[in-house]
Amino acid sequence: MIRVVLVAAAALLDPDHRVLLAERPAGKPMAGLWEFPGGKVGEGETPERALMRELDEELGIAVAPAELIPLVFASHGYPGFHLLMPLFVCRAWTGTPAPREGQRLQWLRPDAIDAATLPPADVPLLAPLAAFAARRPSP
Repeated sequence: MIRVVLVAAAALLDPDHRVLLAERPAGKPMAGLWEFPGGKVGEGETPERALMRELDEELGIAVAPAELIPLVFASHGYPGFHLLMPLFVCRAWTGTPAPREGQRLQWLRPDAIDAATLPPADVPLLAPLAAFAARRPSP
């Protein structure tokens, strides 16, 4: 039986339609690749609640549940497990994203992200995210 891992991720979009990416730190699987912030959904957590917790822990920002807009999900087989990852778009948060776990951060337009720098599961998320960012003006 294949183990399914549920992970929630956020595409934080700034007023310039750039998305925040975090570099996976040394010592973790796929170290050096860039990913959307987020993390594993814990027992008894919804993806939204897990994402709010992870964004606080990783970046020091607070996000209201109403600000998390479900966009697309990834379903990808890795050796030893299958990843299921909903990607939520978020345009409003409290605080300034800052690396709290030793990761590097960068803001890039979705259509400028090099797919080769992402984990394989994240690559199919780029096109829907770029389309969303292009058609949705910031408030």
